Amino acid sequence: MSDMRGKKPLWQRLGWLLAIWTASVLTLGAVAGLLRLFMQAAGMGTP
Repeated sequence: MSDMRGKKPLWQRLGWLLAIWTASVLTLGAVAGLLRLFMQAAGMGTP
């Protein structure tokens, strides 16, 4: 009985999964962009 009480609805669990995935993809993109910016500033970019 305690398993049913603490379990969230499927749509809510999937919503959190999607939110966490989206945040991680955006963060990875931002870090990659910053690395690319620093590399180009150091002269390591492609012409």
